[in-house]
Amino acid sequence: MGAQLDMDGRQRGGGARGRYGRRPMAEINVTPFVDVMLVLLIVFMVTAPLLTAGVPIDLPDSKAKSIKEEDNKPLEVSIDTDGTIYVGETEVDRGRLVNMLSSITGDNQDRRIYIRADKGLDYGQVMGVLGDINGAGFRKVALISNSK
Repeated sequence: MGAQLDMDGRQRGGGARGRYGRRPMAEINVTPFVDVMLVLLIVFMVTAPLLTAGVPIDLPDSKAKSIKEEDNKPLEVSIDTDGTIYVGETEVDRGRLVNMLSSITGDNQDRRIYIRADKGLDYGQVMGVLGDINGAGFRKVALISNSK
């Protein structure tokens, strides 16, 4: 901030002005704005990992490498401990699974489908669902597991 001098060399502008003493400050205080933005950042960092999957499933462990994210939005088929099948978060019986997947994808048989199954399920039950999906013409089907 600069100072102005009168003709006789006295400083002007920093002293008392009128009856109340000081001029109003014309600068914006950004400290409250930064505080609010940091709180929002922390809230989003905490809640983002909770938004990954809607159906809680105990996935098996595997040493397989992770799949590259080539597709924008893969379909997710989940099978819980009771053998209940879900497409996304919608419960579906096994007889309607292929019809639902076909209606969601339309004519796009190259859409990636992820199968998430509980590790306590019978191997034949998971393979039956995988066989139904593969038999309907879907070729990009992957089994999801936890990495070791």
